Amino acid sequence: MKTDRAYSQETRPGSGGSWLCRDEFDRERMLDMEERVRPVRQRTLFILAIALVAASPWLGWWPALFLIPAALFFGLADRLMPKVAKPEWLMFGAWIASGLVIGGAVALSGGPRQPTLSWLAIPVITLSSRFPMRGVVAGVAVNCVILLAVAFGVDTHAVLHNPVLLIAPLALLLSVAVLSTPLMRSDIQHRSDAVIDQLTGMLNRKALSTRVVELAEQSALTGESVGIIVGDLDHFKDINDTRGHSVGDIVLKEVAYQMRKQLRAFDLAYRLGGEEFLILLPGSNLAQSAQLAEQLRLSVARNTVADGVPVTMSFGVGASRSGEPFDYSKVFKMADEALYRAKGNGRDQVCLSDQPPLAEPRGLAAFAA
Repeated sequence: MKTDRAYSQETRPGSGGSWLCRDEFDRERMLDMEERVRPVRQRTLFILAIALVAASPWLGWWPALFLIPAALFFGLADRLMPKVAKPEWLMFGAWIASGLVIGGAVALSGGPRQPTLSWLAIPVITLSSRFPMRGVVAGVAVNCVILLAVAFGVDTHAVLHNPVLLIAPLALLLSVAVLSTPLMRSDIQHRSDAVIDQLTGMLNRKALSTRVVELAEQSALTGESVGIIVGDLDHFKDINDTRGHSVGDIVLKEVAYQMRKQLRAFDLAYRLGGEEFLILLPGSNLAQSAQLAEQLRLSVARNTVADGVPVTMSFGVGASRSGEPFDYSKVFKMADEALYRAKGNGRDQVCLSDQPPLAEPRGLAAFAA
């Protein structure tokens, strides 16, 4: 029986996504892009601040002060994202807040008569790098509404007398969205090809190296444990030798599907190579990680794949201690040694880094946390 550590996901692997992130791969990409955008965003806010200060004799000082809450919104989102299951909503909220801040600054400085109204196009550039098309459309719609509200709310007469005041910034906003989307999609496709294992759809070693650095930084701030599960298919070489590599590929894909169904949205599964898999569990201690490993073992063992080929897996589990920074090399070594013991003890079982096996070989005994 699944616990609150896992979603019931019977329809598609890796679900547990949201309207803004369809699955864990979208979420991983968004988090990776946020790491890249953060320093650029800070420089952009600085440029806008300099521009507003330089224009203060004509615009006044109030617009420049609006950049302070914009920086605070994004800073708060960055701090809270590691602690929530669906960080995309935090980021989208901070993004909307940035549009409201720009709109407020423009409204204070004179509304549609000011060329700064076109600045609402600036946040649109980053939309397609973070979210799928539905998120891009929603974000563009929000900024269009803000633009219309500022234009008509501050000086309706000016807009009706000279519609170009509205048409020009609106055309710029939409053009930026249209032009940036295919460019970002191309970049995303190339990056996805580089970090996703094409056979199983899981993330690969390249993606792992980036994520462990982020988790180490997050754990240093939050003090939360990070668990690692290392899994290996039992007797996989025999399957390839007796059934052929095409059947072996089917087994790998089916096993990856069964494993992903047991994971939370922010648990990340990787194929290390061959028949070996690794799962990172942010916020999970050793007991919680072991419980999930047993669920994975049972799920694989109970679901025959590839024309009746019986498949089992062995798992090793390790976790960092609460309050200590996450050291990937150390925790991985503990989990890998536990996996080695599970293989030596007869396979089809879970071993912890500091405890005996959780289940008898090829047994389906319930795991007691």
